[in-house]
Amino acid sequence: MYNFSAKTVVVTGAAGALGQAVVDYFLRQGANVALIDISQAAFDASYANTAETDQQIFLSADLTSRSSVAEAFSAVINKWQQIDILANIAGGFTMGEAVHQTSDQTWDFLFQLNSKSIVHTAAVVVPHMQQLGGGKIINISAGAAHQGIANMGAYVASKSTVLRLTESMAQELRQDAINVNAILPGMIDTPRNRSDMPDADFSSWVPTQKIAEVIGFLASDAASEIHGAGIPVVGLS
Repeated sequence: MYNFSAKTVVVTGAAGALGQAVVDYFLRQGANVALIDISQAAFDASYANTAETDQQIFLSADLTSRSSVAEAFSAVINKWQQIDILANIAGGFTMGEAVHQTSDQTWDFLFQLNSKSIVHTAAVVVPHMQQLGGGKIINISAGAAHQGIANMGAYVASKSTVLRLTESMAQELRQDAINVNAILPGMIDTPRNRSDMPDADFSSWVPTQKIAEVIGFLASDAASEIHGAGIPVVGLS
């Protein structure tokens, strides 16, 4: 484990299963954590009866809106004067459409949430980290990002874009002591996935806590020489 007691972490998609695990990880390691998700209702569903503290705050933001992201991140900086680590956990998934049947709605949803959200968070946090003298950005791509898969074209394309953005940012920012890397999960063990695939072998899936630990490593000083990596975290899946 690593000591993040002097660090401020922003976690997008904090109300989701993986986001909750990442939030829990950094809180246990002593960090100040800003939880960002789409609405208060999302927080109410995942963090019932959990109040803000000196160590954690809840912020609603639409990651597909540059101004909404800027407002939320400004609130974090106003409270703690710094953002040291950004964990871009928010994302979406749909499948079932062949490429020639893919609707604009599906395409726009996946690219807005999976890819454009990273551009928006970067627009705010990178200049701040440059002034701060460094930082860590961890994105969530997917194990499926390396190849096309039938009836998942839009999803695979959006997650492949995350990987290419990660690599590009890493080359642009490494001289500023800003590490940008990505996680490529396999099948994640979440309540939603279990519900959708009740007959699957859950023991082969990746627990959210294990992904959080890899994110913690990438956010630590131990990963200071890693730039632009796409790290598979696939368990036995």
